[in-house]
Amino acid sequence: MSLIEEMEQQGSFLFRHRGTLPIIILLFGMVFFAFSEWRRKTFGDPALPFDRFDQVVALFFCLLGFFIRAYTVGHSPPNTSGRNTAKQVADELNTSGVYSIVRHPLYVGNFFMWLGVAVLTMNLWFILIFILLYWVYYERIMFAEEQFLRQKFGDTYLEWARKTPAFIPNFRKWRKPVLEFNWKKALKKEKTGLLAVFSVMFLFDLLQDSIRRGMMDLKFDFWSIALIFSLCFYLLLKLFSRTPSFQKEMA
Repeated sequence: MSLIEEMEQQGSFLFRHRGTLPIIILLFGMVFFAFSEWRRKTFGDPALPFDRFDQVVALFFCLLGFFIRAYTVGHSPPNTSGRNTAKQVADELNTSGVYSIVRHPLYVGNFFMWLGVAVLTMNLWFILIFILLYWVYYERIMFAEEQFLRQKFGDTYLEWARKTPAFIPNFRKWRKPVLEFNWKKALKKEKTGLLAVFSVMFLFDLLQDSIRRGMMDLKFDFWSIALIFSLCFYLLLKLFSRTPSFQKEMA
């Protein structure tokens, strides 16, 4: 098997299972964070504690990634820029809006969301390892996607890819989106993102507090309130997204 075929095969496999990476990052991040907190408590490690500044920086990256994804999806035509995992889908080629400055904006959004989780560990080595793994993982997924788009759209795709960077945006190439922003579509497609962000922030805060106190003690603080509101928001969206009027305007 040639290297091109092998990369495409690996990318297609990872595309179908790309939801696994966030779970792995989260689990390893929490284990690493718990060990660091335990060592700090037991041996008096002088490393910086998990404070509000770390949380604010992490939350900033997570929300930045969420808004990149929501903006991208809100301006995308039907059957493009989705969360499908069974197979590649693209009824047309997106080249305007955020797609005029970068070819894979959704993965840029994913990167920032999970960079926020990596920042919560407060360890530079873990952050660097995360960046390396993300690059290796998504490079193959992007390769498989681009092979699919190249075969389907031919020269149109090649011309767009020639002038549009794959992952690091070039803001000088910005072109106004062809479609108006569909906020209902963005909310329906990305409703789990906000809940995931505040769930992770809450879990890390709870984990640290439990290690420091030696017991699990649920607190009614900012993160628990944010989690409750994001959960209610998610449930309301899930309910309203099933109504006929919502479905009609989302297409």
